[in-house]
Amino acid sequence: MDVFFYSTLLVLTVFFRKGCHAALLGNPQVIDMTYTFDDTTVIWPKREPFRLKDTFRGYHPNGYYYEGSYYEGYEHSGTHVDAPSHFCKDKWRMDAVPLERLMGLAVVVDVSSKTKNNADYTVTAQDFQDWEEKNGRIPDGSIVLVRTGWDQFWSDKRQYLGTDTTDTSLLHFPGIDPEGARWLVQNRGMHAVGIDTGSLSTGQSTNFSAHQILCEADIIGLESVANMDKLPTTGATVYALPLKIGEGSGGPARIIGIINNPESGGGRDEL
Repeated sequence: MDVFFYSTLLVLTVFFRKGCHAALLGNPQVIDMTYTFDDTTVIWPKREPFRLKDTFRGYHPNGYYYEGSYYEGYEHSGTHVDAPSHFCKDKWRMDAVPLERLMGLAVVVDVSSKTKNNADYTVTAQDFQDWEEKNGRIPDGSIVLVRTGWDQFWSDKRQYLGTDTTDTSLLHFPGIDPEGARWLVQNRGMHAVGIDTGSLSTGQSTNFSAHQILCEADIIGLESVANMDKLPTTGATVYALPLKIGEGSGGPARIIGIINNPESGGGRDEL
């Protein structure tokens, strides 16, 4: 395990010790990058929705108050993590993904200006290269977050996915071009790639090539990530903590971003 992993574990330990994190980490700003899982959660067409069922909220016969529910839903719904096995045979399933692959320095690649009039925009290798020209090389062990601006449509399934029907041919939203995914895999050593749309591949993709390329290289996928606009271009750290589902191909996740020095500004660059 690398130095970043151990230092990150130390940061997490300090962060969750009451009263200590502000003094040692400079009063960090914590960003919730997860959508609430409920009956409005956007799901892939033809998949079962997330739901709570058989909820009990009340007083037990023994006198104490109690709440409890069953929950069910598709692994790849809402804010979630894709394990490499999602699109590649004999790759890590969710319970086998190393913890260090679920955390890293955030790199926000903002292409929202290019998606405003093009719901099918594909993020190319040139987009990543243009980002590096402005900001420097994408660090090894980082989490690359592609911001398309699609989070503005989260509350409207038809706009977010391009359709509110079960017809997948009508899906329209931005994603990563296979060439862009291949460039990342061949030239950079990130731990994960995330996006604020429902899929790393574009809505019109029929073979999910970007997924296949990233999964084959053991790159973790993060989808429907919220609040990327609240992160600086660089300087934050992201933790993506999915349910550890045995033999799962992915899972719902709580994703958080930590900005250790929010007073320093930083801002975000658009391509």
